[in-house]
Amino acid sequence: MPDLFIISEHAELLKKLNAWDIAYHQNDAPIVDDATYDAAKHRALELERQYPTLAKNGASTHVGAAVSDKFTSFSHSVPMLSISDVFNESDVADWYNKLADKNVFIELKVDGVSYSARYENGRLVRGLTRGSGVQGEDITENLKTIPDIPHTLSGQFPEIIEIRGEVYMTRSDFFALNAAGGKTFANPRNAAAGSLRQLNPAVTASRRLSAFAYTYGEISDRNFATQSEYFDKLESWGFKTTRRWAHHASNMDEIQSVYNQLMLMRPDIPFDIDGLVIKVNDIDLQQKMGSRANSPRWEVAYKFPAARAITTLNDITVQVGRTGVLTPVAELDPINIGGVVVSRATLHNADEIRRLNVKIGDKVIVQRAGDVIPQIVGVADSTNSSHDFVFPDVCPVCGAAVVQDVGMVARRCVNTMGCPAQRLGELEHFVSRAGFDIDGLGTRQLELFISRGWISTPADIFTLISRHGDEIRRLDGFGDKSVENLNSAIERSRNIELHKLIYAIGIPEIGAVTAKLLARTLGDFDSVRNAPVWRLKQIDGIGDIMAEHIVAFFANPANIVAIDALLGQIHVQNSTVSTAKSNGVLAGKRVVLTGTLPDYSRDAARAILERLGATVTSSVSSKTDIVLAGSDAGSKLTKATELGITIWSQEDLNNIMAQSDTDGA
Repeated sequence: MPDLFIISEHAELLKKLNAWDIAYHQNDAPIVDDATYDAAKHRALELERQYPTLAKNGASTHVGAAVSDKFTSFSHSVPMLSISDVFNESDVADWYNKLADKNVFIELKVDGVSYSARYENGRLVRGLTRGSGVQGEDITENLKTIPDIPHTLSGQFPEIIEIRGEVYMTRSDFFALNAAGGKTFANPRNAAAGSLRQLNPAVTASRRLSAFAYTYGEISDRNFATQSEYFDKLESWGFKTTRRWAHHASNMDEIQSVYNQLMLMRPDIPFDIDGLVIKVNDIDLQQKMGSRANSPRWEVAYKFPAARAITTLNDITVQVGRTGVLTPVAELDPINIGGVVVSRATLHNADEIRRLNVKIGDKVIVQRAGDVIPQIVGVADSTNSSHDFVFPDVCPVCGAAVVQDVGMVARRCVNTMGCPAQRLGELEHFVSRAGFDIDGLGTRQLELFISRGWISTPADIFTLISRHGDEIRRLDGFGDKSVENLNSAIERSRNIELHKLIYAIGIPEIGAVTAKLLARTLGDFDSVRNAPVWRLKQIDGIGDIMAEHIVAFFANPANIVAIDALLGQIHVQNSTVSTAKSNGVLAGKRVVLTGTLPDYSRDAARAILERLGATVTSSVSSKTDIVLAGSDAGSKLTKATELGITIWSQEDLNNIMAQSDTDGA
């Protein structure tokens, strides 16, 4: 069984994925890039594989997003499933090596929006979006405006067939659409989706949309045996396919060769693609293999890496973050990468600039990955007019000195309490969702209140309305209702979970995951703030640098004053994980965890051991009583064996838990 923290993480991932699906499928306005979405979905699926009870109504059963109530909806006679993604040759081989028939058909994965077109007696009678995969939105009249989708099939065709494929927009048509004025779309996929899902078909007709066909849903009479034969049928009926770029393969070397070839061709293909779709060619075998809850077993999508482009580096500016770290940012000649216009990219730090040997005026290679800001990964060309960037030795915001601590890469402003950029960053972090989660107190409002001297420290937030409520009501953009809402949000945030408080106060190197670890292990805020370095280093997951940062943070007199003032305004809900029982069945025992347990995460096993009275340590010594070892246990297990220490498996842990339940421990 997963512990509460795994359940919470999984639920949060599903919440994000659902919101991103709605933004992508319903609103045609994605709020994260593909890499971020893929990483979140991959983590959710990984948790569902580890803990099958999470899979019910999880990411493994989810397809698309619920249909919008703006459209009439219909059920798909055959569900429109998604395709499982793979990202490297090893993942493809894991799938491919299990196939009974090694003959596969490889198609382009077109970055567009899926459609299903139902034909009865050769006539188009209904068109649907993918929607939830079970129900789709009625876009029949809109599909009829796309020249690549015939109203009537030619040649010999089944009495009933649902043709499925992708509506897309070529890059040239996308740029022309944006240049014409009106709504600006982020990329061709958004433009295609937004154009197809119009309530007025005349708007769809005014856009230059294209379409490919590649699969089918319901069919009354199938007279083709392979996927490649089906492409022949589609073309005979009047559809366009990606036949020009399609390939057959019968081993992994051929698959990888096609992948490498098409990735190199990617910039020359006139529409966006984000990978390949590899299908078992034999359709009888496809049907025997069947499907999982949300994807067929007989096909995978082999995704391409993040898109790259070359552009000019016009300048390098420097941003100051909440911890005072100075981050250089590349100001670029705007370039379209995969349909998204990019004008800025991160350069991380001064060492990265030296490593890349990048100069202002250079032609640079820019990559869109999982980052919010893309990154520069190399120099394509350097001109005679290119010149070096000189990293500032004073803060560009407050003018204070910039230092580089021994052993650290980052350079930072020393004016911790007085730098406006640091103060703003600290307060943005404090009110963020992972912290106190105060709605209505965003960057614009914080900048305004800081500039007027109304907020300086976190504690000031909780007296803001009582001190300056009347003045805020008179400001442009505010009023009685907005002040009332802000006050309600502030009041709600006074009750804060321990791990959120630890995160919100902004200890260097301590993110949300580590904050939860500290809360679970130490139990209350006083234990966290007073923990010595040696105690912190005992916590599996807290390294030497983290431990020293925590102790230094709570030793800073200015931080102590600010935290004490804050604690006077809030109520902290301590960790619900109980500390070690002095009378537990493992009371007085020192236990070390190593390796991976089949049914418990490291944190869950630690919590169980501490509940049973054990002290869990991170290193094996002669004082260690038990080593709880899972798979892939390494040097700790070897040392324990040499010292003659008792070795436990997960079964031993389960047995001692059962004993504890029997004894009422």
